Amino acid sequence: MDRNALLSSQIVHHSLGLQKNEKVLIEAFDVERIEIIRSLIEEIQKIGAYPIVTLRDNQVISDLLLNASKEQIELWTTVDKYQMETVDAYIGIRGSHNLYELSDIPGEIIQTYNQIYQREVRFLTCVKQKKWVILRYPNPSFAQLANMSTRKFEQFFYDVCTVDYKEMSNAMTPLIELMDQTDIITIKGKDTNLQFSIKGESSYKSVGTFNLPDGEIYTAPNKYSVNGYITFNTPSPYGGFIFEDIKLFFEDGKIVRSSANDSRRLEEILNTDEGSRYLGEFAIGVNPHILTPMKDILFDEKITGSIHLAIGECIEGCSNGNHSSIHWDMVLIQREEYGGGEIWFDDQLIRKGGEFVHPNLVNLNPVQLLSLDSK
Repeated sequence: MDRNALLSSQIVHHSLGLQKNEKVLIEAFDVERIEIIRSLIEEIQKIGAYPIVTLRDNQVISDLLLNASKEQIELWTTVDKYQMETVDAYIGIRGSHNLYELSDIPGEIIQTYNQIYQREVRFLTCVKQKKWVILRYPNPSFAQLANMSTRKFEQFFYDVCTVDYKEMSNAMTPLIELMDQTDIITIKGKDTNLQFSIKGESSYKSVGTFNLPDGEIYTAPNKYSVNGYITFNTPSPYGGFIFEDIKLFFEDGKIVRSSANDSRRLEEILNTDEGSRYLGEFAIGVNPHILTPMKDILFDEKITGSIHLAIGECIEGCSNGNHSSIHWDMVLIQREEYGGGEIWFDDQLIRKGGEFVHPNLVNLNPVQLLSLDSK
């Protein structure tokens, strides 16, 4: 089986569990090599389901947004929401030629786009109501961000997206059980000392059913329980700009102060709506193949030895009551070469320097997870 067929099979059967007669929207952004799309169509039709394909270009999206009125965005939302409502499942393939494509769009237009289009089409219709999976697709621009040749990055991409997620899921079970018994989580590290409660919140595995690549365990902090400060050491793209050195200060769940390489731009995003100053997610990354930041959140949030927090909308199933038109993940790598750090569950040290030290969790360390792939 060639690598596109293998990836398509993973998406259709493992990620989405598609059934006969289901309708599937494939939405591809900046994907000029269409082999994966053709392979997905073949695999979907093989089981008697119905594929629909929409091809998009980020330069065109930038042109649409540059001078967009609220009325134009509302019309755009109506059309695409209808399409999303019509299908049973969604596959988003995200290529990108230029991370900065939306960087010159005025902040108030981006905010309106997030509040109307992204919330109505992506959050309330797709994420809340449909089967869905999102993956990046390799191209020279993406390979450059990963500091790899295109050939090497393509091989890395297919390897990391087609790992044995069932075995990874089994290794995650003890961590899920421990999180379900935990009240207070403490995150410590360089310029970081943050506490919050997850008592009563559900915890979940992310093992190729929503994202490819995958490999994280996530929950949601109690909305008003977050106190302290955290500094993220991973570049964080958002709205056509790459944020660096984001630092957030929390009081009773709310971000009361922040700084970054562009603090004004950061504050504009935090002021999007009431929920954008509260957290919607806490997660621990464990994918042993992903070691370094690539300026792409689908990869960076899975980095082994990392944690991430998301400001804004809470994830389906982890409803801490926070709602927003944004969901922005920010990553802190705690491996020693990135400054180290600790995770505490109540009075137990769980992970130190990116390595799990709790005896029930050592199978989530990179050496053990990599051995599963080799079996």
